[in-house]
Amino acid sequence: MLCCTVTCYIIRKFMLHWDTPLVKANNRTVSVILLVSIMLSFLCVFLFLGCPVDITCKMRQTSFGIFFSVALSSVLAKTIMVCIAFKATKPGSSWRKLLEVRVSYYVVVICSFIQVKNCVIWLSVSPPYQEFDHHSYPGKIIIQCNEGSDIWFYSMLGYLGFLAAVSLVLAFMVRTLPDTFNEAKYITFSMLVFCSVWISMIPAYLSTRGKNMVAVEIFAILSSSAGILACIFFPKCYILIIKPELNCRNQLVK
Repeated sequence: MLCCTVTCYIIRKFMLHWDTPLVKANNRTVSVILLVSIMLSFLCVFLFLGCPVDITCKMRQTSFGIFFSVALSSVLAKTIMVCIAFKATKPGSSWRKLLEVRVSYYVVVICSFIQVKNCVIWLSVSPPYQEFDHHSYPGKIIIQCNEGSDIWFYSMLGYLGFLAAVSLVLAFMVRTLPDTFNEAKYITFSMLVFCSVWISMIPAYLSTRGKNMVAVEIFAILSSSAGILACIFFPKCYILIIKPELNCRNQLVK
């Protein structure tokens, strides 16, 4: 709830400064989509809490997968737009046409749709369900969620990893462009945090059972979402809140 409140505050700040140079220069619509998806990622951890039933078992992994795919698609769209923007500065460049086509919106919609399709097929073929584990702890029955099809579950996680890896590689390639307009450094750090959290989470997730397994996934969701939020948006909030005199066109050009 604390992380969600911070995200709402940042969204409000972006809305109040909607027409300022800093917000406009950082693809404001995609930034808001990213913030909303991060907020929903924070909220989806509530589906992991409490005694699991069939409906929460079906909703928790799919909602997490969809919200995170929207967030990572937005990060990828912002990275692609950084690349295109600097390619388009050259006289007579054909890249200018891509700026008019709103490539970022297509990237977000297409990449998110692929994950939605994966989740729909997963729920149709072999959905998660409530399971009673009699074997892990002698004398105890552990009520937990069985993910149904392991193939589709790891396909969902693998697709998130693919989006994060592509964003990381692209952002790393354009990290040396001029700092004022360039989000690539912040995106690189955010994707490094995301990948580090989830790579370390996989062995911990596979080696635990019961509520500890759920706690590991909740920690991974919260920490990776907070990492993206902090790395990408805290530098902007620093200017919007503490150094508003820097939020002008002359300063950005310098």
